[in-house]
Amino acid sequence: MVSAIQSLMSRQLSITVLLIGVALCALPIVASAGVFKWVDENGKVHFGDQPPADAVQQEIKGTFSTYNAGPAPDLPAADTVKPAVIMYSTSWCPYCVKARNYFRANNVRFREYDIEKNSRANREYQKLGGNGVPLIRVGKQLLSGFSSDRFDRAYNN
Repeated sequence: MVSAIQSLMSRQLSITVLLIGVALCALPIVASAGVFKWVDENGKVHFGDQPPADAVQQEIKGTFSTYNAGPAPDLPAADTVKPAVIMYSTSWCPYCVKARNYFRANNVRFREYDIEKNSRANREYQKLGGNGVPLIRVGKQLLSGFSSDRFDRAYNN
């Protein structure tokens, strides 16, 4: 009895797999069917997979299903990529203000962390051996304090 049930279940499974396979094979045929749009005599718009029997076919020329993003932008050469700039600062530090203003005036992308308000930034500052502000990290170089000349040398080399 168990063997008969297993045989029947096996046959049903085989039929199910076969039907799924046939459905998957037929899917591209169905998916490639056209969509037709027409307007009836009352001005109502209709859509369907077949045009109406009395429809006059009209060929529409053009480019469809394409995307043109335009030319790719020129990327900077590897040697012109600027190093990351991170400034560890405080709200009351006048040299931090001077550095911040210099960076903004010269379009230098930088991240600033206030070591008195951000405990994680303070831990990083301590690990870097910070003992004054601003502490500016330019790539792998550290600058203690701010001088535009010193910063430019570190940033442009």
